[in-house]
Amino acid sequence: MIYPLAFTGAVASLALWFLYRTNDAKSSIFQSSFFGALGIYVLSVLLADASLGSKLGVLFRDLMAMTVFGMAFQLLSAHKRWLALGSAIAIAAFGWYYQSNMAHTFSQEISGQSANDPSGELLVELAEGSGEEALATVKRKYQLRMERAFTPASPEATELDDYFVVDVPPQYTGRLDEVIRALQAISTVDWVEPNEAVSVTPEPARTLPGINKKFGIDDPGLEHLWGFEAMEVDKLFEYMESQELKPKRKALIAILDTGVDAKHEDIKGNYHSTKTVYDNDPKGHGTHCAGIAAAVSNNGVGVASFSKDNSFVEATSIKVLSASGMGSQRTIISGILEAADAGADVISLSLGGLSNQTKERAYQKAVDYANQKGAIVVAAAGNSNRDAKNFAPAGVPGVIAVSALDEELNRAVFSNHITNLEMGIAAPGVNIYSTIPNGRYSSFNGTSMATPYVSGLIGLLKSLDPDMDTQTAYQILHKSGKESKNTKETGRLIFPFAAVKELERQTQNPL
Repeated sequence: MIYPLAFTGAVASLALWFLYRTNDAKSSIFQSSFFGALGIYVLSVLLADASLGSKLGVLFRDLMAMTVFGMAFQLLSAHKRWLALGSAIAIAAFGWYYQSNMAHTFSQEISGQSANDPSGELLVELAEGSGEEALATVKRKYQLRMERAFTPASPEATELDDYFVVDVPPQYTGRLDEVIRALQAISTVDWVEPNEAVSVTPEPARTLPGINKKFGIDDPGLEHLWGFEAMEVDKLFEYMESQELKPKRKALIAILDTGVDAKHEDIKGNYHSTKTVYDNDPKGHGTHCAGIAAAVSNNGVGVASFSKDNSFVEATSIKVLSASGMGSQRTIISGILEAADAGADVISLSLGGLSNQTKERAYQKAVDYANQKGAIVVAAAGNSNRDAKNFAPAGVPGVIAVSALDEELNRAVFSNHITNLEMGIAAPGVNIYSTIPNGRYSSFNGTSMATPYVSGLIGLLKSLDPDMDTQTAYQILHKSGKESKNTKETGRLIFPFAAVKELERQTQNPL
């Protein structure tokens, strides 16, 4: 709570400082309170558990807003006949800014736990065959609103069709534990867990100087792909060409994110539309991930992926996050189900949030459902420099979690570590150059960027062996991977050439 309160105090002090600028005593008091609140605000941001890029972005955004408010207060102090109307407008503008920009900033980190989706705070699993009428008494008491949370195409394969999302009205959100206990006391309720909120923000990075390797393809953006050099992608291309490898079928990689710009010059040739509403990306996060996983190679524009001749993988989009980058456990699980039902071979999740195993039952059922449908689930380890086991979906059993490496193959300063996970792997995640909407390109940082590298490689492997499951995929990535500077914390760096050769060895010499 310190972050928003300090910002509010600074803005209020600034307003009063301008209002009483002709009164030396009061002006001095409000001037001091402004700088005090400003100092506390800056400190609260710098100490927040987030990446440095995220902190700097928040500081820039909020200080620019504070400057605008300051200019407005200065104008009002000079034209006091407008004071009442101007003050009302300023208060309304501040309220809008707070709700639109500040309410969810660092919400997970400040509270020490994940925030819940305000439009549906809880996920409730009912016993098989029971209806929501059993909850009637509790619904009336707390004025709860409920609706079915998930609609899998194969309900017989999962219990997720027995889940309901519960919206708790504002007057009872402060008594959420009481509501949970009341629901748990009902005999037909099998499980209650928070519907945790999730958000993503692209972390801007610098575009690195060019590298020398050309990799045998003509994409101009290759000069910025230091990860291709670190992973020796030229060896992959040379081997696949010399062996004349052909896919058994094209693998489908589902990017569960903010959407994908389906018309991007470097994506459209490798893009399969699931729904037209998913084929745009106001945020840019999903498009950047799609370019890493499945950019069209050797087309004279942009960047490239692991499929040199573009016959091995294609990407699709499932929107699970809003235009502002916000989503919830429910939207992500719904996306996993939808991707699995659409025939995805790989489900790529460059997202996540703080969690623990007592809150991951629905996630676990979703991953199991996807696995039954033949999909492999890959998720970002997270950007909080913590144990990825405490984040979901990365920490859910059955998920391949991805940490981020920098150019020196060190664990990126922001990357969570995968030490306590059964299936953790590493990929480049710093200064990653890829596609963004409207035919443009940019560099971002994050385990979000490392994840689609892994998803793209698994997609390549699945195109060669469509029956490959999650355990086999991880075993291949781990066995063929390269050591990082701290492999225990990061897992091994994926090495595509060796991974393809290891798949061939296992296929030719099964145990």
